[in-house]
Amino acid sequence: MPDTMSDTTIQASATAQHGFTPALAERLRAVLGDKGMITDPAEMGGYLMEWRGLWTGRSPAILRPATTAECAEAVRLCAEAGVRMVPQAGNTSMVGASVPHETGDEVVISVSRMNRIIEVDPADMTMTVEAGAVLAAVQKAAADVECLFPLSLGAEGTAQIGGNLGTNAGGNTTLRYGNARDMVLGLEVVLPDGQVLDMLRRLRKDNTGYCLRHLFIGAEGTLGIITKAVLKLYPRQRDTQVAFVAVESVDAALALLNRFQRHDGASLTAFEYMMRFGLELVYRHIPGSAAPLADPHEHYCLIELSSPRPDASLRQGIEAVLEAAMADGLVRDAVIAESDAQRAALWRLREEHSEAQKREGASIKNDVSVPVSRVPALIADASAACRALIPGIRVCAFGHVGDGNIHFNLSVPEGADGAAFLKRWDEVAAAVNGVVRSLGGSFSAEHGVGRLKARTLAAWREGPELDLMRAIKRTIDPGNLMNPGKVVTLP
Repeated sequence: MPDTMSDTTIQASATAQHGFTPALAERLRAVLGDKGMITDPAEMGGYLMEWRGLWTGRSPAILRPATTAECAEAVRLCAEAGVRMVPQAGNTSMVGASVPHETGDEVVISVSRMNRIIEVDPADMTMTVEAGAVLAAVQKAAADVECLFPLSLGAEGTAQIGGNLGTNAGGNTTLRYGNARDMVLGLEVVLPDGQVLDMLRRLRKDNTGYCLRHLFIGAEGTLGIITKAVLKLYPRQRDTQVAFVAVESVDAALALLNRFQRHDGASLTAFEYMMRFGLELVYRHIPGSAAPLADPHEHYCLIELSSPRPDASLRQGIEAVLEAAMADGLVRDAVIAESDAQRAALWRLREEHSEAQKREGASIKNDVSVPVSRVPALIADASAACRALIPGIRVCAFGHVGDGNIHFNLSVPEGADGAAFLKRWDEVAAAVNGVVRSLGGSFSAEHGVGRLKARTLAAWREGPELDLMRAIKRTIDPGNLMNPGKVVTLP
């Protein structure tokens, strides 16, 4: 189970409150107004709990600035008083990065009120937004001007851009468009002392020294609070084809990916892997879900091709590749969506995996990546390692096989105690990570490090790499006030 603290330590630390005094509370309320500061425990719950329930933190106040100026002044006042701060966007973090610790001495600074779409420029193919803008709203704003913002993930209806950038979110289209950092041209950031770092440039080329925005993208709020961003837009897709395919094996899934890449790599938007157990959980727990194929199989792929050209002939292409693969024994069965509704239904089967597994019971999640060619070895070897460790453990592996990122999740054995299972989190993660490391992979592919994996980072990135990360943290945040204990922990 992820790290916890004793109740005695929590109560003692919460009483001290480390600088959050009534006088500071008054000054903050004067800056933020009544809507910008929450101290009523009944209203604070949603800001303090990690969405899976792994942690529930404590805080003297939730600060909700409505502008960059308000955010900067609130940070300045907190820094002056030595109060620690936890930046928060949509609070959909998978690694505990966006909730405070149980000590009760950290204020949460939520950017949710800073949610404007400031400017959409289809000529420049850019959009300038505030950090609290919900990802789905950003996608819609792009679509309204015949453009595309391609970042896509299961939580897009609640996730906010500040959090997407703070975690360098990946998602379903990384294969084609890259991670969140690849979709950003400029940032505005409030630094830990309250200074505003204005890098809101819309330039595609700007070789003027260090590219500082990349320090904050993926830093999970440990170096500052992202308040605005200039995002890249792309042409809207006018031909999209989605296929749900049963394949012979994980090796066959990889071979099929290679065939699509050779056939039309420029149109290949997503290539997802699912296994039978994960889909059975979706059918069991998600209302309205149904199996697209007549017979069950052990391995599945979800494939999307798209093009801004309405006459791209993608349907003929996807049919040709699948027919040849079926003739060669790679594909057992397949269905191609005939409408937008069918495409959405097929994607829902993939995107609801996490929610379905949550409803099934206790689960241990591993967001890992390996070189694409080693995905079959990852799934086989990690499955064997976990089953040897806990007989009856149920493997639920799924994810972005096209970029090597597999969510290697594990459900509690049937009839076993969920709480006891979760206490073995570190042991199970170590077994999975041992396989990942042997294959030249990463223990965190797209979810980040946060609180959950901070100790793992120290073990994997020791030496000059970790020393440099700590030096950057100390330089930008010498007081260790911004999201302390997450990502890079300071000795």
